[in-house]
Amino acid sequence: MPSFQLSGLAYEHFEPLFRLTDAQLLDFGAIRRVATEQPGFPCRVSLQDAEIGEEVLLFPYQYQASASPYRASGPIFVRRGAQQAALPPGHVPLYVSRRLISLRAYDNANMMVDATVCEGTAVAEQLERSFSAPEVAYVHLHNAKQGCFSCTARRTAQAAGG
Repeated sequence: MPSFQLSGLAYEHFEPLFRLTDAQLLDFGAIRRVATEQPGFPCRVSLQDAEIGEEVLLFPYQYQASASPYRASGPIFVRRGAQQAALPPGHVPLYVSRRLISLRAYDNANMMVDATVCEGTAVAEQLERSFSAPEVAYVHLHNAKQGCFSCTARRTAQAAGG
């Protein structure tokens, strides 16, 4: 049984941004774009790359909002109308496997306890290794070249003993 499950962000948090004008988006630190290549505009909700011609927003997102020294934010893309990814345990989508990925493992106190970089094709193996350590509560995946947050991996209920 796989020990991890990847999850996309919830779209409802971002949907109101699509109703803003371009000037209002700039006030928020965001910009509207149209995907011009595929891959190249990875959506953090659907965990898929936007198709050419799709509208996306690029904006800052606080992916590590905890009160810890690792509090962090960075730019993310979200596609208009994206559906939150509901991936089966152990599944690593093409969105991840086609990129160089940085994995950062955290404990329940939101302190980093491990980190590595690997090809996306090795992410499942690295996540299994990370979650074999009982102190690892979750893992953030980042696109290593750009450094942008990609998605979160959590321990599955079966792996947690539930």
